[in-house]
Amino acid sequence: MSKVMKIAIVDDEKDMRQSISQWLALSGFDTETYASAEDALKGLGSDYPGIVVSDIKMPGMDGMQFLRKLKGLDSSLPVIMITGHGDVPMAVEAMRFGAFDFLEKPFNPDRMTELAKKATRARRLTLDNRALRRELSDGSALMQKLIGQSAAMERLKEDILDLGQADGHVLVEGETGTGKTLVAHALHAVGARANRKFMLLSCSAFDEDTLARRIFGPAQQDEPIPAMEEARGGTLVLEDIEALSGALQARLLTAINEQGIPAETRIVAICNLQEQDKTCESVLRPDLFYRLAALRITVPPLRQRGEDILTLFTRLSEQFAEEYGCNVPEVSAQEAAQLLQAPWPGNVRQLINVAERAVLQNRRGSGSIASLLMTDADDSRPAMTTEGKPLKEFVEAFERMLIDNTMRRHKGSIVSVMDELCLPRRTLNEKMAKYGLQRSDYL
Repeated sequence: MSKVMKIAIVDDEKDMRQSISQWLALSGFDTETYASAEDALKGLGSDYPGIVVSDIKMPGMDGMQFLRKLKGLDSSLPVIMITGHGDVPMAVEAMRFGAFDFLEKPFNPDRMTELAKKATRARRLTLDNRALRRELSDGSALMQKLIGQSAAMERLKEDILDLGQADGHVLVEGETGTGKTLVAHALHAVGARANRKFMLLSCSAFDEDTLARRIFGPAQQDEPIPAMEEARGGTLVLEDIEALSGALQARLLTAINEQGIPAETRIVAICNLQEQDKTCESVLRPDLFYRLAALRITVPPLRQRGEDILTLFTRLSEQFAEEYGCNVPEVSAQEAAQLLQAPWPGNVRQLINVAERAVLQNRRGSGSIASLLMTDADDSRPAMTTEGKPLKEFVEAFERMLIDNTMRRHKGSIVSVMDELCLPRRTLNEKMAKYGLQRSDYL
């Protein structure tokens, strides 16, 4: 669930700041009040989890000076200014300096709430993006996002660590929804360029002229800096590389050749053709393909990842259950087998959708995982992969999931897990060792 955003209210008039605080608290906000700008600055920082509402006319440091100080601390912090009658020109000036908006006294409390909601939404987005950028710059955190212990995932992690340290361009291939963009982030984060610029651009998102400017420039008014220039010295990820026209392929090859070896900017090309009757090699000109594919990673499809499917489903269900404030759905042995046998054409992205819908179904007390795996062609039974799996593999995958879930629920209490699963301690210890489960992970 999203945390309630704070609102710092700064006004030298006690009655005014208390009335604003009471009204916003009734509207569901977490408020804190300050009698002066100087006091407020002591409690506000660059990652303040909320917004600021400030009067303009205050003794000592006035609202305009306060606004400049806040923008120096955090240029994205939303500040709503309150002005008295006749001070509207000053409020307009505040907007020029980066104020989010202003209210003229006497103001409508509902308008205050409306502005506060709008500003906190913007603030939450800013903070979420910052957290994501920090996470994406942390190689160890990114590698932890590559959940799974299957042989296919272990090979992928090893490839990322090896190729991340190399300096050549990389081609990342795989079916839709397998996590190729996450792999590109990880390649950057574990490599020598981790502290340099990371740029991501989709080649299928623009027409040819716009894409040419977005990659090479020159940029038109209100367009961002061209990607090749902004990513200089770092990593440029080109998603949907197969969408490049012949002319743009030639320009990209020229730009790569001009950089020399080692390349000033590393190109990570993502190709999405694996599930179609084409390959990246067949749609790119050969000289460009061999430059981009000097190093190559293929992200495995979900159906080849065995019990990783159950591990991922469990983690995703826990996250969605927390978000929606309800219990995690229990998975029966039959449902575990259905999850393992499903073909997963949409891969991890499809599994995320199924996990969320399973949690919502569980909250309503209806539905089943099988119903979420029905095919359009035959709605009488869940879709199953044609690749046969031995019974032993299903049993072990379900057993591991069951022990893992029970350990999580009981926060690592061995006695509670033994009681619920009716297992003697020695048997439980042996099975945990077999499946690589450690009690310390659940405490």
